[in-house]
Amino acid sequence: MSTTAIRLPEDLKARVAAAAERAGTTSHDFILDAIAEKVDREEQHANFNWIAERRYAQIKASGQTIPWNEMRAYVEGRLAGQAVKRPVARKRAR
Repeated sequence: MSTTAIRLPEDLKARVAAAAERAGTTSHDFILDAIAEKVDREEQHANFNWIAERRYAQIKASGQTIPWNEMRAYVEGRLAGQAVKRPVARKRAR
């Protein structure tokens, strides 16, 4: 494991220490967990953007999409436990 030094303002250091104590852990472990959470969140955000860009490229290439009202009805039906027909993508109306 490598070592990285960070400089914390005294007030933040005190807040970290208090939060770590409430959480029943050390300041070191608390900081590591916070960094890991932030990295996870950023990776999820980057993955979300990658998926969105890929899907948008597919829409542009095919010209096909599903109208929101149909997709919403499908999702709501599925959430309600209903057997609903999956909507079919088609060319967008101009």
